[in-house]
Amino acid sequence: MTARRLNNDFVASLDGFLPAGEAHELVAALSGSAPTVSVRLNIGKGGAPAPGAARVPWCPPGMYLDERAAFTFDPHFHAGRYYVQDASSMFFYHVIKQLVKAPVAYLDLCAAPGGKTTTAIDALPAGSLVVANEVVPQRALALRDNVARWGYPGTVVTRAMPAAIGTLGPLFDVVAADVPCSGEGMMRKDEEAARQWSPALVAQCAERQRGIVADIWPALKPGGLLIYSTCTFNRHENEEILDLLIDTLGAEPVAVETPHEWGIAGGIDTPHPCHHFFPHRTRGEGLFVAVVRKPAGAVAPQRASKGGGKTPPFPQAMEWLSNPEQFAMRLKDDTIYAIPRGWEPLIHLIEKKIPVLAMGVETATVKGRKIMPAHGLALSTALRADAFPTRGVDYATALAFLRGESLVVEAPRGPVLLAYEGSPLGFVNNLGNRANNLYPKPLRILNAHNPSTPPQVIIPNP
Repeated sequence: MTARRLNNDFVASLDGFLPAGEAHELVAALSGSAPTVSVRLNIGKGGAPAPGAARVPWCPPGMYLDERAAFTFDPHFHAGRYYVQDASSMFFYHVIKQLVKAPVAYLDLCAAPGGKTTTAIDALPAGSLVVANEVVPQRALALRDNVARWGYPGTVVTRAMPAAIGTLGPLFDVVAADVPCSGEGMMRKDEEAARQWSPALVAQCAERQRGIVADIWPALKPGGLLIYSTCTFNRHENEEILDLLIDTLGAEPVAVETPHEWGIAGGIDTPHPCHHFFPHRTRGEGLFVAVVRKPAGAVAPQRASKGGGKTPPFPQAMEWLSNPEQFAMRLKDDTIYAIPRGWEPLIHLIEKKIPVLAMGVETATVKGRKIMPAHGLALSTALRADAFPTRGVDYATALAFLRGESLVVEAPRGPVLLAYEGSPLGFVNNLGNRANNLYPKPLRILNAHNPSTPPQVIIPNP
């Protein structure tokens, strides 16, 4: 493998906060070794690792691959059976499992493209609400699609600045802030991260991070947890922001127990518990994680709004869900959503104050006096198994469907659910002589390559 050229200023900066031996090993790993490839299985949809796969120590559903697969051409990927994610980022699974023991309202503040959001979904206690936020419009759309692909019904996807969310008041039990950073930990995967690095960029990022944590702090309930993370190494964006949380905002540091053999390093020149993932120590890319608790106090939580939204005119959509009594139906524009009934007041409050891109289960699309099942319903774990005729398809047909091609399906007229090896892919509307493809255009495979066999990343349920 060709060695990468690292920014000289960056290499020199490491001597300012790492011991000489540690800095040398880190530079060698960043410049000479290959980045890891790993995926995380969707617990809610089952499946097993491919034979011989090595598991990620801090995340049982995570596994390493020997090489990068052609994920674009794997129907199981499009069905949300697994997520391609760096192993270090899967540490959120361990943090949440250790610290969160009851259902919570969880905010992922800087959530796109959705890796840490879906990690949280699988790690949180059942019945939790996960609000995934991203301010950049195109990234927010990708986040929405990835959250829908994961299939968990207790989600809301928003697009708002941290300050706007802060004005909602203390609504969240846990806030995860994986803040924008200088990207030092990504230099093995992204040569641009090495080229653009400068001390000025670090200072700019640190200033932005200070603003983000200050803006979002009011949204955290007293006694709640803030999980702060970056994909960079330096103290300015990591330990110094942790110091700010503790010294200025009164946060209490929270320890996360990690076995020594995992190779996770502690903080740099700080007495507070925090966690560094260095590529020469752990099998993954760079990551920093620290957890703090907001002190309990007399601040009253923001009162949630009582219901709201339009009542859908098509109650039969409820029949498409496996547990319809657990949901309230909402009409937003031309889409019917099913939202968890217990979280309805909180979701309505959020919707009143900040832009909401999706909520709960995208159940149906209204077309005049008719409704058609929405793509989000096909991927949701809340879909009733016998709600629609289901037809299994082979690999070639699955790729044709994912490309948006028209198909011929032997099934009753009307909506038909297509599945590949037990994985629901989406709907077609069967007209008899042909079936209209309802797979959303923005999600369709555009690559003309047509492999004859799929990549074997997971083994689906029998």
